[in-house]
Order: sequence, then C-alpha cells, then structure tokens
Amino acid sequence: MAKGWYIVHTYSGYEQKIQRTIMKLREMDDDFALIVTDVKVPMETVTEIKDGKKKEVKHKLLPGYILVEIDFPEDATWKNTYSKIKRIQGVTGFVSAMDGRKPQPLSAAEMKDIMQKTGEVPTEKVFKPKQNFQVGEEVKIVDGPFESFSGTIEEIDSVKNKLRVSVQIFGRSTPVEVEFLQVEKVVL
Repeated sequence: MAKGWYIVHTYSGYEQKIQRTIMKLREMDDDFALIVTDVKVPMETVTEIKDGKKKEVKHKLLPGYILVEIDFPEDATWKNTYSKIKRIQGVTGFVSAMDGRKPQPLSAAEMKDIMQKTGEVPTEKVFKPKQNFQVGEEVKIVDGPFESFSGTIEEIDSVKNKLRVSVQIFGRSTPVEVEFLQVEKVVL
C-alpha cells in the first residue's frame, strides 16, 4: 500500500461540499474508509485590519484544492478508489495523475509545510508583511491615529514589525511609529 496525502482539484467554492461527500462515502462504505483515511480543506488564519480593528480571518490556503489521505492498494484495485473520488460532482481530478497512472502523493516536507501554514503543526510564527519597505520610501498611513497622513520611512524594525515614519504635522516633520499593517506604499 502507498499511503500518502494527495491533492484533488475541485471547482472553486466546492471544497467543503466535496470534503463532506468523501466523509459520507467513508461512513457508508467500510472498504472505502480503510483506503481513504482523512480529508482536509487547508485553511490559514490571516490578521486583517478593518475599521481600525485587528481581526483574524480564515482563508483557504489552496483555493480549488483539497487534501485527501489515501492508502492506495498496490494492485490494480487502486483505480476503484481513484474513480470513486473522481466521479464526485465538482472534482476535476487528482494533481500529478497522468495517463492512467497512479497519482503521486505529496512529499513529507510539502505536507509539513502545509500543516505549519494551517497551524496543525507548531512552528515559529513568522510575520510576512504584504509589502517590503525600504528606508526613504513614501508611504500613506491607512489606520490608527495618524490615518490619512503620508510620510517618508526613516527606520524599519522587522523584529517588532514597525516603521518610524516622518510625517508633516502643523508644518513640522514629526517621527511617528506605526505597524507594517497600518501603512501602504504610495504609488506614483
């Protein structure tokens, strides 16, 4: 048997519906349940700022794809499970399945990376800003007490995820400290 996590391509927006369908198939068919052991729709938690408030929102990590843990038999009976999943409405196929050959599972490193992004496997949380900033760059503050002010980046603190930005207040250049999420680059 070749147990591993396989990527199944789905119509976008059908991921949870297909997950539920596979889980129902597992409940109704004991043989299928022995071969298909788990189904996941990988979700990641993203911090967004809206109306001045931080909010954690879940987003699909791989829109249009689900992960299915399958223990494919070595003999030709693997095609039964393959076709049973492929026939589910909304499934377009397995990723890495070509010309009637058995699909290839994700490597352990690829699966670990996905599980870390979803939070199922603990990892050191690394904040990645949507934008890269440079000293001397013009930015607009979009959140906080200095909202709508524009200024120049004087200092970048990537440990605290903060910027020191020089803004004009009452005609004087004043340094203010803001978080990465509170600014956006000025597009010229």
